[in-house]
Amino acid sequence: MLRERIEGKWIDCFAEVFTRCGVSAGDAVAILSETQSRQINVELAELALLSIKARAFHITLPSPRLTAPAPVRSTGASDALQRLQPVVSALAASTLVVDLTVEGLLHAAELPDILKGGARLLMVSNEHPETLERLMPSSALEPKVKLGMRLLKEARAMHVQSDAGTDLSVSLAGARVGGVWGYSTRPGSVTHWPGGLCLAFPAASSVNGVLVMAPGDVNLTFKRYLTDSVRLVIEDDHVTAIDGHGTDADMMRGYFEAWGDREAYAVSHVGWGMNPAARWDAMTFYDRRDFNGTELRAFAGNFLYSTGANEVAGRHTSGHFDLPVRGCTIRLDGRAIIERGRLLGELA
Repeated sequence: MLRERIEGKWIDCFAEVFTRCGVSAGDAVAILSETQSRQINVELAELALLSIKARAFHITLPSPRLTAPAPVRSTGASDALQRLQPVVSALAASTLVVDLTVEGLLHAAELPDILKGGARLLMVSNEHPETLERLMPSSALEPKVKLGMRLLKEARAMHVQSDAGTDLSVSLAGARVGGVWGYSTRPGSVTHWPGGLCLAFPAASSVNGVLVMAPGDVNLTFKRYLTDSVRLVIEDDHVTAIDGHGTDADMMRGYFEAWGDREAYAVSHVGWGMNPAARWDAMTFYDRRDFNGTELRAFAGNFLYSTGANEVAGRHTSGHFDLPVRGCTIRLDGRAIIERGRLLGELA
């Protein structure tokens, strides 16, 4: 287990990211956390903001009582704010919100109200600071992610195949496209650190086919590398069959079933990783409490298939899987942008 101790180098890392987000002396910056947040990151955020003479203030909320039938992990849909209007108003009036809640506010109900006044939000993943240090945002990544987003916006269809048996078709008509590279200066925007991801939230009735996860692929919700193959049949956005005989398939069936909610079986978003600094094997180097796993969504060339909430399709659920898959070929309108897990052309 790594020690959680204030290190000068980590203050510098946080200060650099805040500066990349356009924070300057005198800016009002909210440090949002909850009682179960990783405290060292809260402290590092404060010290870094003070070092660049921003006007930092804390909002710390009690982590709410659990209401879900199963543990909730890495959804980006924190319920820490509980629609508490004085808190939402204070966040909305800030230049930047440093989001250190456990799950993050990416899909939180309060996010639109926070952003509409021009506040921008930086989600800092619930990682040990060593991971954040290793995955500092790079200026070289921004144009590549923007290019990937443009390709997604211009495309009508995505087709994903692999030697393991994946054959998945995604209509991109009506999809909402996003991408992150680790910082943002645009008012009303959201980004997260670590970054390096292009994705699309498909409209309803857009995804059909088969997704085959092979040994070594990742069930990030479980923080687990698969030891057995799992084959997901996807019809009209929803997983309708989970084929496999090992522990991995059994665990996925159990977690899906726990929600008692058909929407938990549906697609949330699809996309691919862009960050060459992110490592597929990173989970092997950390104890589970030290590692949230955001970089495994972002390692270069992975195909990321996620289930759960999808506002574009009008679906809301706390059930969520993030499934980074290696070795896939991804085509947009027939043009390969990733070949067997390797970024091509200007995306590389």
